[in-house]
Parts: sequence; C-alpha cells; structure tokens
Amino acid sequence: MTNLELKNRDLDVLWHPCTQMKDHEQLPLIPIKKAHGVYLEDFEGNTYIDAISSWWVNIFGHTNSYINKKIKEQLDTLEHVILAGFTHEQVVRLSERLVKLTPKGLEKCFYSDNGSSAVEVALKMSYHAHLNDGKKKTVFVSLTNSYHGETIGALSVGDVELYKQTYEPLLIHSIQTAVPKDMSVEAAEEAACGFEELCKQRSDEISAIILEPLVQGAGSMRMYHPVFLKLVRDICDKYDIHLISDEVMVGFGRTGELFASSKAEITPDFIVLSKGLTGGYLPLSVVLTTNDIYAKFYCDYNEHKAFLHSHSYTGNALACAAANATLDIFENDNVIENNKQTAKYMGEKLQKFLELENVDSIRQTGMICAIDLKGYAPELRIGLKVYQYGLKHGVLLRPLGNVIYFMPPYIITHKEIDSMMDTAYDAVKSLC
Repeated sequence: MTNLELKNRDLDVLWHPCTQMKDHEQLPLIPIKKAHGVYLEDFEGNTYIDAISSWWVNIFGHTNSYINKKIKEQLDTLEHVILAGFTHEQVVRLSERLVKLTPKGLEKCFYSDNGSSAVEVALKMSYHAHLNDGKKKTVFVSLTNSYHGETIGALSVGDVELYKQTYEPLLIHSIQTAVPKDMSVEAAEEAACGFEELCKQRSDEISAIILEPLVQGAGSMRMYHPVFLKLVRDICDKYDIHLISDEVMVGFGRTGELFASSKAEITPDFIVLSKGLTGGYLPLSVVLTTNDIYAKFYCDYNEHKAFLHSHSYTGNALACAAANATLDIFENDNVIENNKQTAKYMGEKLQKFLELENVDSIRQTGMICAIDLKGYAPELRIGLKVYQYGLKHGVLLRPLGNVIYFMPPYIITHKEIDSMMDTAYDAVKSLC
C-alpha cells in the first residue's frame, strides 16, 4: 500500500469532518499507517509530531502499551452490555473514581458517547431539574466566542459564527454574556458584572450558564483568569441558575490541574468530560452532577419526571476499560507535576515568537500555548499555509484561522518540543 493508493480510495468514499473537500484537489490527504508516542507515520515512512494530540484526545500519545493491554484484557471478557437495567465492573469502578477525583459534591455519573452529546445531556438535565421544581426556565447563557459542539443543542449554546451561522434557523434559543477580554483579574471582574446584570433582568428564564473553564478551545484558544469562575459560581447561587462546566477539552490535566474548575476551587452543578477521558482511544463522555439534582428526578414511576435520555453505547465496557487505564496512569506516574515542568519549558520556547513582526501576541494556560498572527485577512488562509509547512517538516499543526496553537501529548520530550515549536516558528517567519 502507498500513500497515493489509499488517498485515492479515500476520496472515492469518504467525506471528512471540518473539511472543504475541494481543497484535496491540491492538498494531499495524509494516510497514516501506524502511530506511537507523539509520532504518526504514513505508508511511505514519513513521520509527523502530533502537536494537537489528534484533536486534543491522545493525552498519553498513541499506542500506549498500558492502555493497549487493559483494552485487550477487557476484550476477552465483555465488550458491551446495555446499561439500562444492567451494569458492569468497569463502569462502576470508573464512576467511583471520577466522583473522588472531580470537585467535591459531584456524586452521580451519566454516560454518553462524545462531548457534544454530553453537553446535550447537561442542558436537558438542567432544564428538566428546574421543571421538576415547578419552574419553566428555557433560556441558556453561554460566553461570547464559545464552542460546545456541533449537534443542534450543543451548537445552539456556542458562539463561533463559522460553525453556527448556517444552521441558525434550526437552533434553540440562547443568549451570550461577554467572555473576559484578557487574562487579567480586572477583565474577569468586568465580565462577571455583565453576567450579573443579565441575571438581574432574566434570572426567572435562565436555566444555566455553560462555559469552557479557563480556555475557549475552538474559539481561538482565548484564555481568562480563574477568578471569573469563582464569581460566576457565586452569581449562579444567588439567582438559582445552574453552572455547567464544559471540560471536554481542558479536563484531565491539560491546564495544570486535573480539572480546570479546581483552579478556581469551585464545584459546578454539572461537569462535562470526554476527549482525554479514554486517553484518546475510544468514544466516551460523562456528565457528573450533584445528589441534589439527581434527587429531583428520583420518584415513583412518572414518565414526565424521569430523565428519559439514552445512547446505545452508554458506558461501553471497552471504553470504560480505556478510561480506567488512563486514570491508572494519572495515579501512578505523577502526571500533573510532570505536566507543569513540560508546560514551563513550552512557555520558555513560546517567548521566541514575539521576535517575529507578524506575531501579535502569545498566551499560555498549562500545556496549551497559542500565538496570534496579525495582518492577514481570512481569505488568505494563513493557517492552511502553516499547516502545509508543518507537514513538509514533520509536524502536524492545525491552526484556528490566524491562531497557531500547541496541545501535544503529555509524554512529549523537550527535544520533540524543540522540533515542534521551531517548525512553527520557521513557518510563521516564512510568511513575513
């Protein structure tokens, strides 16, 4: 098999995500034969550093020997069973561990298949919990510039025009409140005041605010101070509004703590987890919530009060085995402290980009680094040029418009960071 053979077969039958397929008339697809650690390898032996953890999921790299082993062990005993009326050891053990690891007070786990679906679960739970209390709260608040997925409900509470504009007539009603304009405490306080003003006017309608704590992923990696989370938590308590923390991207160590909400020492009413939950191996997501919210649905049979939501693969045993193996690595390998050291080195390397005249700013939260380029109109597709340069030099970069970011697997070495960031530096320099 060659790259060309598989590419041609692919284009005959596949429609790829977040892709203008016509681009592939000039832009070659990269067929991947195998992967290990931070490296992807194509059918011709070319290797690429996975600088984005394959859409932010492979936190311990590819073909991790320990996760491989645990999935193989599970495969010989139970691959899947319906989770309605049945259970299994992997999902029980995973749930027990997540309850202990997430912010105090989150006591119940509800599983689904992916981040967007889990966001939908949290939205429905929030609305329904209020309804079971006799309150019809039908409005959700999200932050400007936010992204929460691309199913109809998740898309409805996002605010990235690129994804949302076309489908606007199909979406449920939501309103936005300003995200902090920068990473300062003052910006956090200003944005929180804006949210409280909204609550004063419409708290009787608002079911929940959903936000990405600390870092807005698809919203160009915008970052803000943890004090904003603390202030929003207080406002939600004051006005009987739920707080949904979407940690699909930032959960599991990416920000320097196991969960980003912990940076602000808050407990949301719902926390949404996916991506790194299984180490990037299998689709799985979970919503954790409080016993108080769980109790609002607990009753003698009443089809209107019960939470009638399901997914065929809820709590899949293989995915749960991968998730438990991922948590084992966190437990045994001092991952968070190692990440802090890796993040420090990445931050040092990031400073060099300020030398370039086409770089506007840089920012970092934990193992997420971002660079804003300036002076380029969207139609120039500068991000695509950086992507192509990276591939030619052995690095997978996938910029968000004029924003280049790094979100590599946690196992990346300093030498590999050098290669990753030096390639990006050269790519940006070549645009001048």
